[in-house]
Amino acid sequence: MKRRELMKRLTVVAGSALCARPGWAILGRDEEKAQNAPLAAPIRGLVRKNGKLLQPIRVTVQHAGPGATVVTRLDGQEVDRRIISADGQSFDVYTAPVSTVRQADVEVEVAGKSSTAKVSLYPVRKVQVYILPHSHHDLGYTDLQANVEEKQMLNISKGIDLARRTANYSEGARFVWNLEVLWGADLFMRRKSQAEKDEFIDAVKKGWIGLNGMYANELTGLCCPEELLQLFRYSGELGSACGVHVDSAMLSDVPGFTWGTVTAMAQAGIRYFSAAPNFFDRIGTFMVEWQDKPFWWVSPSGKEKLLVWVPWTGYAMSHVMKLSSDWVGKYQDRLDEVKFPYEISCIRWSGHGDNAEPDPELPEFIQKWNEEFEWPRFTISTTSHASAAFEKRYGRELPEFKGDLTPYWEDGAGSSALETGMNRGAADRLTQAETLAVMLAPGAYRASDFNEAWRDVLLYSEQTWGAWNSVSDSENPFVTKQWEFKRTFAVDAEKKSKALLDEVLRSYATGNDSSVVDIHNSTSWSRTEAVVLSKEMSSAGDHVKDERGTSVPSQRLSSGELAFLAQEVPAFGSARFRLSSGKPYSPQTHVSFKDGVLENGIVRARVDAASGNIVELALHGSHDNLVDGSRGEAVNEYLFLEGKDLSKIQRNGPVRIFVEEQGPLVASVRVESTAPGSTSLVRRIRLKAGADWIELTNTVDKERAPLNPHPGAGDQGGDFAQHQAKESLQFAFPFAVPGGQMRMDIPLAMMRPELDQLPGSCKNWLPVGRWIDVANAERGVTWVTLDAPLVEIGDITATMLGSQTNPGIWRKHIEPTQRFYSWVMNNHWGTNYRAYQQGVVEFRYALRPHSGYDPAAAARLAIGLSQPLLASSAGTKAPALSLFRIEPADVLALECKPSVDGKAWIVRLFGASGENRRAKLIWEGGTAPRVWSSNLSEEPLALVGQEVDVAAWDLLTLRVDHRER
Repeated sequence: MKRRELMKRLTVVAGSALCARPGWAILGRDEEKAQNAPLAAPIRGLVRKNGKLLQPIRVTVQHAGPGATVVTRLDGQEVDRRIISADGQSFDVYTAPVSTVRQADVEVEVAGKSSTAKVSLYPVRKVQVYILPHSHHDLGYTDLQANVEEKQMLNISKGIDLARRTANYSEGARFVWNLEVLWGADLFMRRKSQAEKDEFIDAVKKGWIGLNGMYANELTGLCCPEELLQLFRYSGELGSACGVHVDSAMLSDVPGFTWGTVTAMAQAGIRYFSAAPNFFDRIGTFMVEWQDKPFWWVSPSGKEKLLVWVPWTGYAMSHVMKLSSDWVGKYQDRLDEVKFPYEISCIRWSGHGDNAEPDPELPEFIQKWNEEFEWPRFTISTTSHASAAFEKRYGRELPEFKGDLTPYWEDGAGSSALETGMNRGAADRLTQAETLAVMLAPGAYRASDFNEAWRDVLLYSEQTWGAWNSVSDSENPFVTKQWEFKRTFAVDAEKKSKALLDEVLRSYATGNDSSVVDIHNSTSWSRTEAVVLSKEMSSAGDHVKDERGTSVPSQRLSSGELAFLAQEVPAFGSARFRLSSGKPYSPQTHVSFKDGVLENGIVRARVDAASGNIVELALHGSHDNLVDGSRGEAVNEYLFLEGKDLSKIQRNGPVRIFVEEQGPLVASVRVESTAPGSTSLVRRIRLKAGADWIELTNTVDKERAPLNPHPGAGDQGGDFAQHQAKESLQFAFPFAVPGGQMRMDIPLAMMRPELDQLPGSCKNWLPVGRWIDVANAERGVTWVTLDAPLVEIGDITATMLGSQTNPGIWRKHIEPTQRFYSWVMNNHWGTNYRAYQQGVVEFRYALRPHSGYDPAAAARLAIGLSQPLLASSAGTKAPALSLFRIEPADVLALECKPSVDGKAWIVRLFGASGENRRAKLIWEGGTAPRVWSSNLSEEPLALVGQEVDVAAWDLLTLRVDHRER
């Protein structure tokens, strides 16, 4: 059973929650009604007869032979007399339009025998309805991905053909094909002949094809900042090739979108967003809150806004309804029920199923309807045209909302935790490699190679994880082939990102002198951190000196690697260090582990000898323990849950604690134990001299969850797929910060749970970017996650197993709390996502106690951990000073990359402090280059000079002309 059939089966359950009139849950039964046409049925439309608008009633005469005279009376008055030519003939009679609902008596007399009926006449809405035809792009699920790719390329050709065939239809009925997302068009432009590509470009210019700016139906909550921007990059490239500006985007099936999506779309010049989620399953209250309630979604900075429309039934209207006059009436019923205040509306039409071809019935129906009826009026349209028409008339009246539309379906990424972590790492590595290319080896940068790697990153975060029967029949080749195809995106993203980074470093380094290493800082602030060199790279010795000849602390690790403290590595710059055979130099204050306490004179943590959990965390000299043990929990505690009964949560077994590194620069403790659901659990706690944060690495060797004992039985709606063998794994992080406010990093924004979440947001679980901070005015703690993107706030609340169609059961509020759980693994879905995962997976975190809240400091810590200082053999020249630096330090450069045209650098500044700032770019030596405001297309828009205003949580893209260094 595939998605469309499941929708039909579950719609009755969902209908009463999503629609005010439960009968609408079975709108797919128009065919049955047609076979049993009533004597009289009102048509909710207006026709013009002799200059007057009239409202028709359709009369159907049954059991009357040809030549019979039929007399029709309305409320006792004869309105029609005719001789019919066949049995079962239908015809329309007319009455004056009604302004309120009224009952009418219809009498039909045939050969002296009368039949009567009562009909309800509803006022006809004089509404212009824009219809957006498209195909929902599921890269897999209903078919193997390679087949889907061919289907979507063929759909483009079919859309062009249908537009050509209807080009002479009346206005409104001429077919237009919206490209929901652009990966299919990208493949088309890569694989098709020049003649076919030219035909595509011509169709876009004619308006037959509408481009929408999102590359894929993305789980935006999984994206890192640059990945979120890359999601819209191709729209500028393709739009330029076609000679059009892409100002709209579509996203289908996915409920909820991270707040920074507004910022990313604005960077791409996108103003309109048609968001059409799945309309019933695992969507919480999203559709209840937002269906047919267009609004302006304001960016985190408040500087941009996006016109958002969530149409009734999301993208699935054509899956559950049939084009007919009955459909026209029911759509108006819906508008009445919600008291729709506008005379322009918009719907999606995605054909008959996912990855469907253009529906040829649509222009035929619209042509016929618009010829006969004046109202409602239907127009086949692009997203851009429909949205612009609506904005022109109503844009100033729309409400504005500022906050996160926290998404729901990102939880599925926890079904493949290993690959999710790989993909997150690849995104950060690509960002770092692009910056290092600017710094070290501009000639090593090839935009096409980086774009290919970013494409892999994006398509891993695309919402289609696998087959429709991924849980009920997990070992079926149809399932395993789809997962292998999906998994390859993460594997290739990791492989390509490593190769691109290595190529930049190789292009810079000479490798002639093994005693000299250069350390590179790809961030916009100066850094002093411990760097670890491989055994081979550090073969020259254990003693390390900087360029001034000053010894720096170092330590030979038990692994054979060498750690040393790289001090004051400049922003966007490098520093050189020399290794020799002397003894390691010790730091002034040693790091140590003694009697269960790990400390370095800045941070102190106590590891419980029985559980291996962290039971104390504090700044040195403070008596305030930042760990909340009031509920019997501790920091970094392993929690495993089978099913959803929280009373059955299991914890790890007895532990063995080993000291791996004893200092003086690096101290590391390994905690080994058994753990339910896993073959083993190893937790490492590491602290370095001079560092104000503790690093955690949790390695889980996951056991496979039970498979369906009857493979294929019950499909994705069956008991096994929906309820059996479900499990989840969390690590607890309960913090004790009295009155502390929790703040979460999300892509291109900061969000406070509950306070910054818009209605309809998911609150059972939340995707997180890189960090969470819990702080009051005096103290707090920053938590960083490198691999795991999901958290539960306050309690373990991710207990929604299988399909969930009732909006009422989802969490409505998040109470103030300083406790959360890193939700690292689950198999809760009954379809699409993985039924199990097995093997070794690593989850890395950091904990930083601090005094007051400083979001820029939290961001610097998290970005620094995701873009560590990197070592290479020495370059041919002395390491360059900073490319540039930024003042104040709480304005961060999230990216610095070569422009695609090779003539400039692209710099993205971010207002990480949450305060408005005047930022200054300071160049080391030489003449300051020209700086332009820019966008995702990397255009030079306007000269801005060396100082720019950066608002709180604002993203500003600059184009910096090349200069000699």
